[in-house]
Amino acid sequence: MNPVRGSNGRLARWRHISPGSAEAYILAIIFVAIAALTRWGLGFLTQEMQAFTTFYPAVLFAALLGGAGPAIAAAILGGVISWWKFLPPSTSLLPLSTADQINLLSYFISSAVIVWATDHYRRLVKRLRDEEGFRKLAVDELAHRLKNKVATIQAIIGFRLREQHEMKDEIIGSLNALMAADDLIMASQGEGANLRDIFAAEFAPYDVSRISMAGPDCLLSPKIALTMALLVHELATNAAKYGALSNADGKVSIAWSLAGDKLSVTWYEVGGPPVAPPTHAGFGTRLFKRALGQFDGKVDADFAPTGLVCRLSVTLPGDAPNIVPDAPGKRIDYAAD
Repeated sequence: MNPVRGSNGRLARWRHISPGSAEAYILAIIFVAIAALTRWGLGFLTQEMQAFTTFYPAVLFAALLGGAGPAIAAAILGGVISWWKFLPPSTSLLPLSTADQINLLSYFISSAVIVWATDHYRRLVKRLRDEEGFRKLAVDELAHRLKNKVATIQAIIGFRLREQHEMKDEIIGSLNALMAADDLIMASQGEGANLRDIFAAEFAPYDVSRISMAGPDCLLSPKIALTMALLVHELATNAAKYGALSNADGKVSIAWSLAGDKLSVTWYEVGGPPVAPPTHAGFGTRLFKRALGQFDGKVDADFAPTGLVCRLSVTLPGDAPNIVPDAPGKRIDYAAD
C-alpha cells in the first residue's frame, strides 16, 4: 500500500466526518487524551508550564473536524482534567487560588472564542464549497445544452445546404472551431483559453510535422479567445484549400509576441502553390475586419511569391486573465508539443 495515498485517504475520511456525529465526539475525546498525556509528560521537564497549554490545540482540532458540539465537549473535558490534575492541589477540585480561578476562567473564555471562530470558518468553507459545486453544475449543464444546440444547428445547416457542399462545410467548420475553443475555455473553468492551445486544436486534423509555433504563453479572455479561434480556422482552411497545406511540401509557421496589452500574431506560409491577392473582399476579409475591429485590431496580408504572410494585432481587453510570457525568441515545434 502506498503510504502517501493511505495517509491522504485517512485525512479525506477525517475531513468528511459529520459535525456532531459519534465519530466526532470520539475524536474529541482522543484529542483531549493526547493533550493530557502531553501535558503530563511535559510536567516532568518543567513546573512553569500552565495547566491548560496543551488543551487549546485539542479544542481547535475537535472544532475543525467535528464541529461546535464536540469542541465544547473537548473544552469542558480538558478543563476538568486540568483542574483536577494540573492545578494545585493535584487530584483535587477544591480549593482553588484566585490566580487559578482566573486561569480556569480564561481557559474557558479562550476555548469559547476558538469554538466560535472555527465553527464560523467551517460554515464559511462549506458554503463556498456548495456554491462552487452549484456553479460547476450550472456551467456543465449550460455547456451540455450548448453542445446539443450546436449539433442541432449543424444538422439544420447540413439539411438546408445539402446541395451547396462548400458553403455547408465552411459553416460547420467554423462552428466546430468555436466548439473547440469553448472546450478549452471550459477546461480552464471559464477563465479563457491559451493561444497555443487554440492553434493546436485547429491544427489537429493536419500533418503537425509541417507546422511550428513560437511565442509566449498567453491566456486570452473568453471573448477574444472565441474570436481568435474563428480567425485561425479561416487561415487554416484557406491554407488547406489554396495555400501551404494544399500540397505535400508546404509548411506553416506561427509566431506571436506581447508588448503590454498588444498581441501580435504573424502567420507564415512557405512551399505551397503560388498565391495572388484576391480580386474582391471575400468572407474571410470581412470576417477579419469585423472580428478584429472590436479589439482595436488590424490585419495585414502579404501575398508574397513564397506564400501568404498574414500579420494580426489586437489590443487585449482590460479584464483579460494573467499573461505569463516565456523566454523571448523561444521556438517550439508543434510536433514536439
